[in-house]
Amino acid sequence: MAKEKATKLEEEELQPKEQPEKPKKKTKFPLLIIIAAIVLIAGAGGAYFFLTGKGAEHGKGSATKDSKEVQGINFALEPFVVNLMDQSGTKYLKVSVQIELSDAKLAEQAKNKTPQIRDAIITLLTNKTSDELITPEGKLLLKDEIKQRANQILGEGTVINVYLTDFVMQ
Repeated sequence: MAKEKATKLEEEELQPKEQPEKPKKKTKFPLLIIIAAIVLIAGAGGAYFFLTGKGAEHGKGSATKDSKEVQGINFALEPFVVNLMDQSGTKYLKVSVQIELSDAKLAEQAKNKTPQIRDAIITLLTNKTSDELITPEGKLLLKDEIKQRANQILGEGTVINVYLTDFVMQ
């Protein structure tokens, strides 16, 4: 009997052991599709709120109602190209100006008075030097002076702000 047990054990050792079945690998493809769909939907929702501005309105709350910012209409003037009043040589300035008017109705008045506005700005620019205009403070001062002169022509309080949309010195 002992021999039989020994031969059985030897036979069992010689026979390849049956390996337990490995669980079949499940593909992760459906999971990836679900994740991609969630990301796509979240991105579309974010884009909707960003483009429609509804998300920004929610965050503003009552602060928007309290602050009364005047939204005007921008009136663009043709670019100015002038000689600056430099002692060191001839310097040129090319600047594009937009003025923000307090009311849309004033755009027609500004259009009719464009020659007077342009003349006032050209006179102002030709009396400046490049040293005055090169600094940020100089540009702010120039904007204030343009605003004052435009308000003298169009009426006080008409011009809210002045924007320099192009500024090149040479």
